[in-house]
Amino acid sequence: MVRTAVLASGDGARLQAILDAVYFNEIPNFELVAVICPQRGCYAMNRALNAGIPAYVVDPELFPNMTSHSMAVANKLKDMDIELVILAGYDVPLGVVPYQFKNRIIGTYPALYPAFNDLEGDPVAMALESGLRVTGATAYFSDGDGRVGAVILQRSLEIADEDTVETLSARLMEECEWPLLSEAVTLYCAGRLFVRGRRVEIRPLPEE
Repeated sequence: MVRTAVLASGDGARLQAILDAVYFNEIPNFELVAVICPQRGCYAMNRALNAGIPAYVVDPELFPNMTSHSMAVANKLKDMDIELVILAGYDVPLGVVPYQFKNRIIGTYPALYPAFNDLEGDPVAMALESGLRVTGATAYFSDGDGRVGAVILQRSLEIADEDTVETLSARLMEECEWPLLSEAVTLYCAGRLFVRGRRVEIRPLPEE
């Protein structure tokens, strides 16, 4: 079993995809050990506890700087013997965590990377402001700086004329980010992901 922890903030909407996968036993060889949040009482934490998953708080305000906070998060993950880390809307800098969990941190990005990656602002809003007809989402391994690294999977989504930031964000999450996150984690737990530089190779299923 791949011992996994989720780093989550805010409302935990992305976390819900993983909690649903656990409930329906959709990911073979997967064990969700814990959810770690930066704030006590956030809805992400409530989602985890309501699903029977242990939830912990590592509060940045209790540390002198972000480096020491990230070291505390990394040490917590190591203490629980975590192999895979999932980012679910985590809004705190990862610091040293990506260096200690190289190619073992999976997240999603609400655009077809590298679209809007070097710009400040919401990629969903920028897609609408740019007049795009198609956007999408990306599942990735975190790089050493905690940003989008090697791309695992991508899925496109047509932008409707009536879409707003709110409706497009919701559709991207439900139709792209949730399934991509579950699929990427499933491939990882099956041992089918191999990172070669910036490229992720998906190994075929073994022949029966």
